[in-house]
Amino acid sequence: MSYICEVYKEHREKIKKVNKNLPENDTIKELSNFFDAFGDPTRLKILLALKEEELCTCDLSNITGLSVSAISHQLRVLKDRKIVNYRRDGKNVFYRLEDEHLKEILKVALEHLGE
Repeated sequence: MSYICEVYKEHREKIKKVNKNLPENDTIKELSNFFDAFGDPTRLKILLALKEEELCTCDLSNITGLSVSAISHQLRVLKDRKIVNYRRDGKNVFYRLEDEHLKEILKVALEHLGE
């Protein structure tokens, strides 16, 4: 059952405070794209794997059961959203999470699900 106010009444001070603290619309769109990356099961599995270890595309292909081509496509999405970074080592390309904040986001999300 959904609960709603019985009387329409705006609380102007609260609205003013919230609007003052909301990010710009461009930032909200970026944030939406960021979280959208977590909404795909394959990308999420990649991120959870990279939370544990820096891995190459072949490793990620094995872990996910998908082709290297399919993994490359998902990694491109994650790179475009500044969620993963990479380094070359000879003929191999190793991927890692962009920074420690992403590990924390994944950790907190998993803890939330465990409650």
